[in-house]
Amino acid sequence: MNISIFGLGYVGCVGSVCFVELGHDVTGVDVSQTKVDLINAGRPTIIERDIEELTRKAHASGRLRATTDAREAVLATDISFIAVGTPSSDKGHLNLDYIYEVAAQIGRALRHKDTFHVIAIRSTVMPGTNQKVGEIIERESGKTVGKDFAVVSNPEFLREGTSVHDFMNPPLTLVGADNERAAALMLELYKDLPAEFILTDIRVAEIMKYVNNTFHALKIVFGNEVGAICKELGIDSHKVMDIFCRDRQLNISPYYFKPGFAYGGSCLPKDTRALRSLAADLYVDVPVISHIEASNERHKRRALYLIVEQGKRNVGILGLSFKAGTDDLRCSPIVEVVEALLGKGFAISIYDKNVEVSRLTGTNREFIMSKIPHLQHFVTDDLDKVMEASDVIVVTNREAEFADLPARYPGKIFVDLVRAWNELDYDGHYEGLAWSTINTNPAQEGAVEKEYRKSAF
Repeated sequence: MNISIFGLGYVGCVGSVCFVELGHDVTGVDVSQTKVDLINAGRPTIIERDIEELTRKAHASGRLRATTDAREAVLATDISFIAVGTPSSDKGHLNLDYIYEVAAQIGRALRHKDTFHVIAIRSTVMPGTNQKVGEIIERESGKTVGKDFAVVSNPEFLREGTSVHDFMNPPLTLVGADNERAAALMLELYKDLPAEFILTDIRVAEIMKYVNNTFHALKIVFGNEVGAICKELGIDSHKVMDIFCRDRQLNISPYYFKPGFAYGGSCLPKDTRALRSLAADLYVDVPVISHIEASNERHKRRALYLIVEQGKRNVGILGLSFKAGTDDLRCSPIVEVVEALLGKGFAISIYDKNVEVSRLTGTNREFIMSKIPHLQHFVTDDLDKVMEASDVIVVTNREAEFADLPARYPGKIFVDLVRAWNELDYDGHYEGLAWSTINTNPAQEGAVEKEYRKSAF
């Protein structure tokens, strides 16, 4: 396949030689004559392990060349990668000027091309950039996105020092596309890489690099904070974190990584507070660990705000315990939300088949009685009774018996705190706590008559 890569810096240089290694013909494009001359002399533009040998090999094969002429490169290729820099501004925002300038250059070149062309954004960009690039190319080319050309998002996941190895042995290949023809071309382009090819929504692909890198930064900071605590205690932190990383059922796994409601129960709240207090006793400043609980509290407030925002007084709560299949109410996050709603005068009905007030004992009973002393007046094991009495249905646990409720009770407002459904065609309104709407029914867009005006709380 014939490829042009705009930007011969770190990402562009590595991509150029690796695509040649995969059997493609590559034309590099850069405004810097120096970089162009280096590539055309068989020399890389960066210092990186294995890059010199691969650049020499690619150049010698006749499949790698470079130019400053954008039009020449676009007309000679099927796919154009945008791999220019997106530096930070003083306030932390991205400067996307280089991206948009390249898009304009590609657009002007496409005026002179009759065949379908794919533009792949490789640079790290914010969600919405793909759409903006498409608009610029449409304006400059006079052509139609989706018909004459397509813009896909194809973020890179390369580490400096091992980028060649990372390119050739990726954990996955991610492409965000809304055009089948472009998606098929990208699949063909990457077919020889030993990794899963994931085709997803454009905006999902655009945000993934930020999610990945922020989590990597979080891991480093968390490890360092644990190390600081361990040092004060005379503990070998590397032994601690080595054991931590050996648990691949919970610690290093997909578990706990799905957006949902706040954490609760008898362990996580208690133990995060204990570690934070231990650090304080040792005079060790651990900002990340110290703010875990604050972030969890903020998430409870998001749930409360979302329920209040619906503008209805009759609210049904499906699930009171902190986890499905248990009657443990200790530090259950929904208990605090219910407490706040009752204080605001909402009419609350609660369904939880696992909770019998008369059978609660010990700290479990003490906790709930301190929060909702008259719980017996609100909780029932009659699901239909709660559904019929409520305008807003708040789903707090992922129970199998809730699966058909939207079909059985149209016209309600579902506030989903746990992603109880992956998709819905519901004749009513649906609100997810930490994800965009999954309801495809036109009723979702209709206005809801509210019983009161929204106010601050």
